[in-house]
Amino acid sequence: MTTVIEATAAEQVLGGSPEGVPTADTVDPTDTRLWTAEQRAAAQQPDWPVHAAVDVVRSQLNAALPLVSANECETLKDRLAAVSRGEAFLLQGGDCAETFADVTAAAVQAKVRTLLQMALVLTYAGSVPVIKVGRMAGQYAKPRSQPTETRDGITLPAYRGDAVNGFDFTRTQRIPDPGRMLRMYQAAASTVNLVRAFTTGGDADLHQAHSWNQDFVRNSPVGSRYARLVDRIDQALAFMRACGSSDEQATRAVEFFVSHEGLLLEYEQSLTRADAATGRSYASSGHLLWIGERTRDIDGPHIEYFSRIANPIAVKLGPATTPDTVMRLVDKLDPEREPGRLTFVVRMGAGTVRDRLPELVERVTVEGARVAWVCDPMHGNTFAAPSGHKTRHFDDIVDEVTGFFEVHRGLGTHPGGIHLEFTGDDVTECVGGGARVRFGDLTDRYESACDPRLNRTQSLELAFLTAEMYRRR
Repeated sequence: MTTVIEATAAEQVLGGSPEGVPTADTVDPTDTRLWTAEQRAAAQQPDWPVHAAVDVVRSQLNAALPLVSANECETLKDRLAAVSRGEAFLLQGGDCAETFADVTAAAVQAKVRTLLQMALVLTYAGSVPVIKVGRMAGQYAKPRSQPTETRDGITLPAYRGDAVNGFDFTRTQRIPDPGRMLRMYQAAASTVNLVRAFTTGGDADLHQAHSWNQDFVRNSPVGSRYARLVDRIDQALAFMRACGSSDEQATRAVEFFVSHEGLLLEYEQSLTRADAATGRSYASSGHLLWIGERTRDIDGPHIEYFSRIANPIAVKLGPATTPDTVMRLVDKLDPEREPGRLTFVVRMGAGTVRDRLPELVERVTVEGARVAWVCDPMHGNTFAAPSGHKTRHFDDIVDEVTGFFEVHRGLGTHPGGIHLEFTGDDVTECVGGGARVRFGDLTDRYESACDPRLNRTQSLELAFLTAEMYRRR
């Protein structure tokens, strides 16, 4: 399920760089005022060098067409309500940080196909309906642990994603540029339309499932296992057609939603729209938005904004989260206990999830709150390789997912899904797995703009392992 907005409509509204908006190219990088801008009240917001330019950008975004509709958001909320009841499983994933350069048909198709492959494995091998949510069409801004970065004695603002500044370590590139939020909107609009084309135009047809395997996956053990599974699905489809009960429309298109971290409040607020039918406000930038670990201050502006929109929303929970904190989040963000409204994405780390998660789930269950519990096995398992590259070990990722399932099995609650950072390409960013990526391989194809991602082979392998865990539950 995606919006029907055309990319050309976004271009007509925005028309490229609006006149009068200062950009990084027109700002003097030697001006020391750039590095001493007054801190905003909200956490993890850029220090824009020219605040008047932000007002111009907000005005342009206020006039822009919505990227998603209220009805689509409500449909996803219904699907997530099924997850919270234990009737479905959420598969959410995509890039750590999207880049403007990757807004191409090939790149978007590769990510969509990877998620569809994983969903097919989980649906067939796990015998569960799978809700498919891409981490795309808005994931252009990233929180950072430090506001600056120093190399060879030179200190510049940290890279905060293409929505804020450039990746290259130069003064011109690293200056926060509010005009990039307009490019973010244009890139998101293009991505949404590409996703819609791929998921409703026949590319997602189950009869094409064999073609979703790229060569580097097809020639791997997990690729062979996937091919055998698709053979069985083909046989089942042929049997249904022979019986006259085949629903061709159901096999040709899939529901597919988009999501991102709602980090840049100026962007999100500017794209908030009131639904004419209900009067409720929706973030029209994506179907599902989440609040990160660094911005979930219960008294902060992010929580306040999220409490006022009607979208399904999620909150990341790290290992230091307490049961009282969780219930305060529930009371603030889901006071009416609306099914499908709230998802908790736990990112504890493989060595911590079995110890810290049970008390959170128990407290929420006792209080009668109906939320979806989802495992993010990526962010708690990052470490530095001998080469200095940030990486994750596939075994740690699997172990955290295993621990997540063990906790829910022990409590009699529902393990609602997984939230992953992956790519459809043959990258070498996470070590281990059947792809046999070693530390020495990290320099071969390390392409992430921020955190390490699973490649397509590793993603598919994890889908099979997760399906087995789900069946055993």
